Amino acid sequence: MLSPCKKEYHVEFDHDLIREIKSGDPERKILLQEKGEYLLFQPVFSYKGFETTSIGKDQLVVPDGDKVLLIQRNKEKESAFINQLQSLHSQFIQPQGSSGLALRGTDVLKNNWFFLFMDAMQDMKVTVVGFDALKNFRFNTSRPQTKIHISSSTDWFDARVDIIFGDQKVTIADVKKALANKQQFVPLNDGTLGVLPDEWVKRYALLFRVGEGKSNELRLSRYHLSVIDELYENRNEEELIIHLEKKYEQLKEFKKIKEIDPPVHLEHILRPYQVHGFHWLNYLHEVNWGGILADDMGLGKTIQALSFLHHYKQHYGQLRALVVCPTTLIFNWENEIKKFAPGLTYRIHHGGERLRNKEALNGFEIIITTYGTLRSDIKLLMDMPLDYVVLDESQAIKNPASKVTKAACLLRAKHRLCMSGTPLQNNTFDIFAQMNFLNPGMLGSIEFFRQEFAIPIDKFGEPDRKDHLRKLLYPFILRRTKEQVAKDLPEKTETILFCEMEEEQRKVYEAYRNDYRDKILGTIESQGIQKSQLTILQGLMKLRQICDSPAILNESDKYPNHSIKLDELAREISENIGNHKALIFSQFLGMLALIKEKLLELDIPFAYFDGSTTAVDREKAIREFQDNDSCRVFLISLKAGGVGLNLTAADYVYIVDPWWNPAVEQQAIDRTHRIGQTKNIFAYRMICKDSIEDKILQLQDRKRILAKDLIADDDGFVKSLSREDVEYLFS
Repeated sequence: MLSPCKKEYHVEFDHDLIREIKSGDPERKILLQEKGEYLLFQPVFSYKGFETTSIGKDQLVVPDGDKVLLIQRNKEKESAFINQLQSLHSQFIQPQGSSGLALRGTDVLKNNWFFLFMDAMQDMKVTVVGFDALKNFRFNTSRPQTKIHISSSTDWFDARVDIIFGDQKVTIADVKKALANKQQFVPLNDGTLGVLPDEWVKRYALLFRVGEGKSNELRLSRYHLSVIDELYENRNEEELIIHLEKKYEQLKEFKKIKEIDPPVHLEHILRPYQVHGFHWLNYLHEVNWGGILADDMGLGKTIQALSFLHHYKQHYGQLRALVVCPTTLIFNWENEIKKFAPGLTYRIHHGGERLRNKEALNGFEIIITTYGTLRSDIKLLMDMPLDYVVLDESQAIKNPASKVTKAACLLRAKHRLCMSGTPLQNNTFDIFAQMNFLNPGMLGSIEFFRQEFAIPIDKFGEPDRKDHLRKLLYPFILRRTKEQVAKDLPEKTETILFCEMEEEQRKVYEAYRNDYRDKILGTIESQGIQKSQLTILQGLMKLRQICDSPAILNESDKYPNHSIKLDELAREISENIGNHKALIFSQFLGMLALIKEKLLELDIPFAYFDGSTTAVDREKAIREFQDNDSCRVFLISLKAGGVGLNLTAADYVYIVDPWWNPAVEQQAIDRTHRIGQTKNIFAYRMICKDSIEDKILQLQDRKRILAKDLIADDDGFVKSLSREDVEYLFS
């Protein structure tokens, strides 16, 4: 009767009633209780079966028959335990009037804390009770165990997934719903909540996002092999058991990249990383996947593609391929075929004179066309069965809704390949259309991709979604940067970048060429070639200016700015060179002014100087380009930049209007190819096809020794011309 009074009043017991007085270590447990949005962790201490909280009296009275047992509590041990508990989370609070610690529900689940807490209590031999009375926080204390059984078919495989919390199973639909709602728990049949720890979500979320299914079976595309492979390779048998059907294991073996011999005539030309690219393209072919060859600009994507197309022809005895590229790259493909795959027949399908006959086109092994022509001639091209379709600069189809993207997807090709140094330029969505062209359905529907990847990555920068997308894409993209393969590259690589004038620019060019041809040949006829040199020089200069843009002609007639070179240069700088730095040289100040306007329009920072720039401003421009990472372009007049410059920050050089003296161009290129340069240099000469520039190039080849030894200036070049040379240049 007196024991209850002891809680409220001070009671003195007769010594005869006290059997003994004892103190000792308490048994400890945690009682879980709900307090609104908080979970309360109430420490409870038990002495000889008598329980108390930390705010109870220092002395416990325990009934013992007709007597009492007085126990002195071990406050030191109790305080030590409470401190230990409090150290397990920085967000613990102590509610007013309570001796327990409270934690917000979201913090209980965050970063696996709930399981870490349960593990800590188990290690300390502390019992956790009160789960049954909870309504909102009825967590199942078991970690999820995952079992996956894989069976496969040709284009898909099934993953039967069992997720078990102790003796409770959960459906795939529940997990998908939890992941979609960003919840870290799933409801179980016994009314408890199964907690999905962070590491579990990180490991398995991608599997549930890309797989389709509701009960306990997911169907995945064969393009998602890498998702299962990673789980298989990093599995912990206690948490993940994967059974692979024999057929799937064979499929895994098939995925290994084989090393095969490249075409004999290319064995000593291909660099080691290009040989690996050749192997990778063959691997894609064998597993019937499409992929993006995404090497940096200048690393030879075209030769790698041609080496494989040549191998395909040798292996199968036939080849029917369509190459789609920007207009400015048509002749680069033509030259590369002549140089590296002369055994393959080709046809350029572009322009007003192009063939509209399917049977005639079928007679060629490679058809080269442009994105614009593909869009216009899709009815003809989609009716042609193709072994391969190759999209060069495939970022051209990054908009899924565009007509050219839809046209590309209509092509009937057994195999598909994309090539782009910048497949992803502005945002994550850029990659969707390219991958959907290559491997339809791999990234799901447009809306699925937008919700699952594009918005979370581009809008919120969610690292787990970036990681998931990277895992999905990596088997289908091969990218090597200049820095990665530098040891395999020559110090300097020089390339011709052919451009084809469009109709308006060509009209102006033809009119001036015809006018000067008649004038020059008439002067030669009446006065001889020696007295015609000034007129020849004037004609050459005018035609070279028109190749840049008719707008820079110093004439009374004002011409609009039709410039294929300006368009190509803008595309190169904005799409191709990435974070690399470039020097752009032109002889004509008018052309430099047009390039300036274009760079300002594209919001690309640049430095500039020409012959009129003061020494102070010149040095300031050099420092800005060399030291400021955001300044990616340096515009320089060819004569002003010919000597005395050291611009080692650049590794790309564009000669917009090539000089007739190669030595002058070489001086410009060597502004960046200097002592202290640690990068490999790529130099591009921009040449208008079927123009004075094209003919000067061919004339240089014919007079290579003469050009090298004798031609030092404009007059020297003109003096070396014969009447036949003049007729050829102005033909």
